[in-house]
Amino acid sequence: MIGQRDAVTSTSGAHFAFTDRWGGVSAAPYEELNLGGAVGDDPDAVRVNRELAAKSLGLDPAGVVWMNQVHGPDVAVVDGPWGSSDVPRVDAVVTTRRGLALAVLTADCTPVLLADPVAGVAAAAHAGRPGMIAGVVPAAVRAMLELGAEPSRIVARTGPAVCGRCYEVPEAMRAEVSAVEPAAYAETSWGTPAVDVSAGVHAQLERLGVRDREQSPVCTLESSDHFSYRRDRTTGRLAGYVWLD
Repeated sequence: MIGQRDAVTSTSGAHFAFTDRWGGVSAAPYEELNLGGAVGDDPDAVRVNRELAAKSLGLDPAGVVWMNQVHGPDVAVVDGPWGSSDVPRVDAVVTTRRGLALAVLTADCTPVLLADPVAGVAAAAHAGRPGMIAGVVPAAVRAMLELGAEPSRIVARTGPAVCGRCYEVPEAMRAEVSAVEPAAYAETSWGTPAVDVSAGVHAQLERLGVRDREQSPVCTLESSDHFSYRRDRTTGRLAGYVWLD
């Protein structure tokens, strides 16, 4: 298993995994396990990294669904990889196909993995500040419910992301975000306005009736083991994966 030894968790047939930056082949400034294909890294290195990550999780590298993430609220329901067609511009994917892995890329944004093992429905969402306030996570949950999931059975895991103590923003931006999601209101450790996207996501899930939730304690900006766009600008991308037995 590349990356964190405790990066994979399982519950009732649902599996969740989050990578760190180690164990891949990318050169600086993307070292090592960059999984993002649109950040300027060597495409061959990204392909190898994706293969290494998938195989370490027992997954078929060709059977992982990736997204063209744009910080929006749109959701796609999928039953397999996109193949040769253009990957749609969405920030959440949902599936009822057991064994199909859904992936989300981040480097400070909050990766959100969701599963109802009883209904056989899973989802992955990319919740940055714009996507969180646009409602991408509630949209993903609604798509799951339409496919038979129930909030009381949904398991939610959010991965490494920039924390509210570090995500400094202008006061006007904090006011704009907190007007939509009060739980995202935060202050940095040095006393300036901030936004806590993960807190906002968990508040949204709570209101939707999703009670089985866990949040990673890792702040990407603080952790040298994780990619952070806010810290480094030119850098790689982490991945979160979810799939069902």
